Amino acid sequence: MSDLPPLQALRCFEAVARLGSVTRAAETLHVTHSAVSQQLRHLESLLGLALFEREGRGLRLSENGRLYALQVRAALSDIGDATRSLRVRPREGELVVSVIPSFGLHWLLPRLPRFAERHPHERIRLQAGLDVQDLRQGAADVAIRMGHGPWEGLSQQPLFEDELLMVAAPHFRGGRLPATPAEVLACPPVRSAESWSPWCEAVGLPEPPPLAGLWINDSNLTIEAVRLGQGVALERRSIVHGLLQRGELVALTDVRVPYPYPYWLVWPITGGRRGPPTAFGDWLAEEVAAYRAELAGA
Repeated sequence: MSDLPPLQALRCFEAVARLGSVTRAAETLHVTHSAVSQQLRHLESLLGLALFEREGRGLRLSENGRLYALQVRAALSDIGDATRSLRVRPREGELVVSVIPSFGLHWLLPRLPRFAERHPHERIRLQAGLDVQDLRQGAADVAIRMGHGPWEGLSQQPLFEDELLMVAAPHFRGGRLPATPAEVLACPPVRSAESWSPWCEAVGLPEPPPLAGLWINDSNLTIEAVRLGQGVALERRSIVHGLLQRGELVALTDVRVPYPYPYWLVWPITGGRRGPPTAFGDWLAEEVAAYRAELAGA
């Protein structure tokens, strides 16, 4: 490691190379102009060559500097990735649960206090994201996923199947809510990733034109737009159930269509844990059973 320059010198060099200015690099790194200049001189001294060509009060990367900047930028990016991966790895005494943001916000999060009451010494860390975490790499202990599986290297336990229903805010159009499927489809749609085709087929009506309404690529934003009265939306029952119970949203018709991707609890097959974490897995199964009972009685 004797050829490795100081990290601060590399960070200053990369920032100046990227931004083209010592002043802007200093502002980005929250250090002084002179500190950045000193680090650049130190790095050039260690390397024994010029990384920049001085042009009056400005700097321009030399050919050596340009090639070095590309390699240093890649190396710093790798260090950043390694640091982020280490930070999200489970710590002693905590369970990291990877979850889809919409499901985590609307279904799992409201129920977690009951887990904390029953298991006060168990620590849960939610890791929300749309990317599929490779649990075999240790980024999370378990994950709640939508799909059909099987997932390579993972055990899976079914949770429940979902359904789609059409919802709106109770104050939408001044409280004059659509009463029939035709009236629903005449309203401004708030569209997300969910296809309206199955619902429209179920009611025997054509789907709204592709460009009609507001398109949003996130279910949480879709629900918020509907809650604000900006239109109607077709959404998963699991993520609007609580809003329906609290009266923040209303179901516009009795038409329900199956959602094609059920929920699963998954965890790595290999390692010391042969099954899902007992406390969390048992509690989640009970919550799922209670949720199903609520739907059956609704």
